[in-house]
Amino acid sequence: MKYEAVIGLEIHSELKTATKIFCGCATTFGAEQNTHTCPVCLGLPGVLPTVNRRVVEFAIKAGLATNCKINKYSKFDRKNYYYPDLPKNWQTSQYDLPIAYEGHVEIDVDGAKKIVRLTRIHMEEDAGKLVHSGTTIKDSSSSNVDYNRTGVPLIEIVSEPDMHSAAEARAYMEKIKSILEYIDVSNCRMEEGNLRADINVSLRPIGSDKLGTRTEMKNINSFKALEDAINYEIERQAEVLDDGGTIIQETRTWNPERGITQSMRSKEDAHDYRYMPEPDLPPIVTTDEEIEAFRKSLPELPDARRQRLIKNFGLSEYDAGIITSSRAMAEYFDAVVNFGADAKTAANWIMGDLSKNLNADGLTIENSPVDAKRLAEMIQLIAKGTISGKIAKTVFAEMWKSSDSPAQIVKAKGLVQITDSSAIEGVIDEVIAKNPKAVEEYRGGKKKAVGALVGQVMKLTRGKANPQLVNQLLAKKLDGEL
Repeated sequence: MKYEAVIGLEIHSELKTATKIFCGCATTFGAEQNTHTCPVCLGLPGVLPTVNRRVVEFAIKAGLATNCKINKYSKFDRKNYYYPDLPKNWQTSQYDLPIAYEGHVEIDVDGAKKIVRLTRIHMEEDAGKLVHSGTTIKDSSSSNVDYNRTGVPLIEIVSEPDMHSAAEARAYMEKIKSILEYIDVSNCRMEEGNLRADINVSLRPIGSDKLGTRTEMKNINSFKALEDAINYEIERQAEVLDDGGTIIQETRTWNPERGITQSMRSKEDAHDYRYMPEPDLPPIVTTDEEIEAFRKSLPELPDARRQRLIKNFGLSEYDAGIITSSRAMAEYFDAVVNFGADAKTAANWIMGDLSKNLNADGLTIENSPVDAKRLAEMIQLIAKGTISGKIAKTVFAEMWKSSDSPAQIVKAKGLVQITDSSAIEGVIDEVIAKNPKAVEEYRGGKKKAVGALVGQVMKLTRGKANPQLVNQLLAKKLDGEL
C-alpha cells in the first residue's frame, strides 16, 4: 500500500462505582429501563449535582497506572450538543483541565515493542442508551431511550495518533483493558458497554508527516469489531484517494452484519460543542500527598508482573504476556506456584487445558471448577512420576467434573503410572515380537520407526507406562543392550 494509516483511539470506560457520578442512583447493569433515574441525572430544573469522590479516586489511579501527570487543579465543563439520549442537552465532562495528561503505555505486536502516548484522561458522565428497533441506527424505523445509563461515571482515555495498523490498535486497547482490570476501577465487560472505543482513522502518503482528513467510528465494543472496522476503513479511504476523491471529516458507524462502515453525520470539532465551565460543580483540588497515597495503593501492574515472571520463573516473553494479560489469571498462576507447582508446567496447563475448558464452558478463571490448589497438586503428581503428562489430562478432566483431589482420582481410577522396569520390559518383548517390520526398519537405520513401537507399548499399558522409561528400555532392547 502507498498510504500509511494513522490511528488514534478514545476509549470510554465505565467506572465500577455503586452510584452515579453526580447523584445517588444505582449503576447496576441490566435493570428495567428508566428505573435508575432521578431529577439530577435527568437534568430537571433546579437540581444541583455533587461529585462522587470515588470517581475522582479511580480516575487518578488510572492516570498513575498509565504514566500520566495528574492535574492538582481540575474542573468540569459542559459539552453542549443535542441528542435524544442526553436529557440536559449538555454532557458534564472535562475540557481544558482534565484530571490526567501526557501519559504512555507500551504495547507489543509480533515481538515489536512500541510506546503509545496518551493525550489525556478525563472524567465525564455517560449518556443514555438508544434502543433501536432494527440492528443498527441505519436500518431502524424507531428508537426508544433508556436513561438508566445517564450519569454513570466514565473516564475517557484519549491517545495520540501513534498507531498505524488494526493490530496495534487492538494491542493498545487490550493493554488499557488489562491495566484498568489490574487497578480494579472498571469491570471492562465489553459486551455490557463497560469498555468501548471511538476510532479515528486517516491516511497519508508513506513518508509524509502531514496528517490526512480523519473519520471517526463510535462505540466499538469488541476487539474483533475494532480490527474489522479499522481494516475496512483503511481500504475504503485508500479507494477514495486512488479514485481522485477526497476524504470527508465525518462520524461513521460500523455495521457488523454487512462488514462495512456507513456515514452518520459530519464530524464536529471542539469549538462546535461550545464548552463552558460547569457552574454547579467546584474544581477538583488534589494534593501531592493524596496523589502519592494513590500511587502507593496501586497493585503490581501488568508490565512489572510480566518482567517478574520472566526473571524469577524463566517464563518466555510470550508465556508471561499471556499469563499477565488479566489480573485474575496472573493471580491464579501465582497461587498455583505458591502451592508448590513448577512455574513453567503451571503456565502450560493454565494456557492450555484450563483455558480451553473455561472457553468451552463460557467461564472466567475466577469461576474455574479446578482451583489453584488442586491444579498444583496434580502438577506435583506429574513431577513425582506418579502419573504421566498424558494420564494427567484424564485426571484433569475428572477434576473438572468432581471436587475430589487429584490423588483421590488417581487412586479411584487406577491411574498410577507404571515405573516398574520388569513390567514394562514384558510388554516391550510382546510388542517387538508382534511388529517385526518396524523392528527391521529401526535396525536398518530408520530410527523414527521406534515411535510406532512406543505407541504400541503405551496402548497395551493403557497409557500408564512411564514414557521416558519406555523409550529408554525399548532402545536398549532394539540395540541388543538388554
